[in-house]
Amino acid sequence: MASTYDDHNAKSGDMIEIFRLGYQHWGVYVGNGYIIHLVPPSEACGASSGSLMSVATDKAYVRKDQLSRVAGTDRWRVNNNLDNRRTPCPGHVIAKEAHKWVDKLIKYGIVSYNCEHFATELRYGTASSPQVSEAFTNIAVGAGVGVGVAGVGLLVAEVLGSPH
Repeated sequence: MASTYDDHNAKSGDMIEIFRLGYQHWGVYVGNGYIIHLVPPSEACGASSGSLMSVATDKAYVRKDQLSRVAGTDRWRVNNNLDNRRTPCPGHVIAKEAHKWVDKLIKYGIVSYNCEHFATELRYGTASSPQVSEAFTNIAVGAGVGVGVAGVGLLVAEVLGSPH
């Protein structure tokens, strides 16, 4: 199955979200079917950026690749998710700035500065990753639920175990 591609839908400067197994990969659309995105050094010669090797690296290359090659068979969409809270830069400015970074090796952190941080910084002027924030929220909620369940279990054990 080929990737879903409609270049009439994506405009220069749009953030592109590619749905990988367990996470989303992000880039910025720069026109003519191309995106600029981050790849781990191990993938600098290819366009896949579909591996989880990025978890184990502190550097990434900025690449310009065909969106269809980067997405492969994965679903993708335009997702300018922060437009309702932040003012995006004009598309041509985003594309020009993104091109300045191509082929550069930059600092990378799966939590501190990932592909979504890169894309949001280009589009809005400030790096952020709602994907990372959501993951931390889910971990915190899961931990809270776990503590709550353990607390209820201890309370039930206390009530059932106490002599009246």
